[in-house]
Amino acid sequence: QVQLAESGGGLVQAGGSLRVSCAVSGRTISRYVMGWFRQAPGKEREFVAAISRNGITAYVESAKGRFTVSRDNAKNTVYLQMNSLKPEDTAAYYCALEGDESTYYSITDVRRYSGIWGQGTLVTVSS
Repeated sequence: QVQLAESGGGLVQAGGSLRVSCAVSGRTISRYVMGWFRQAPGKEREFVAAISRNGITAYVESAKGRFTVSRDNAKNTVYLQMNSLKPEDTAAYYCALEGDESTYYSITDVRRYSGIWGQGTLVTVSS
């Protein structure tokens, strides 16, 4: 059974930094694209960042230059380093594992992923 466990969220002032992590169990992530999504209160879940098997990354426009996605396949863990945080970054952050039958979708498209979600980790940025 595949499980994703996000951690590392918290309260931070605008301009600050946080690193959130996603530990995956039940599947070896080295063969998969991994993504990060976020959902703010009252809004739909949106793509934030993704990293391919060979380290190619993609970001939502608002995160470019501020966020960095990385992976440690030995630890079966994905990270999202967030710098220069803004109040509009406030959301629950979720990681996502690529689906086995979804490779024809872009890595920025939620349909690329398996649909298995963790509990998320809440990031709150105060102004």
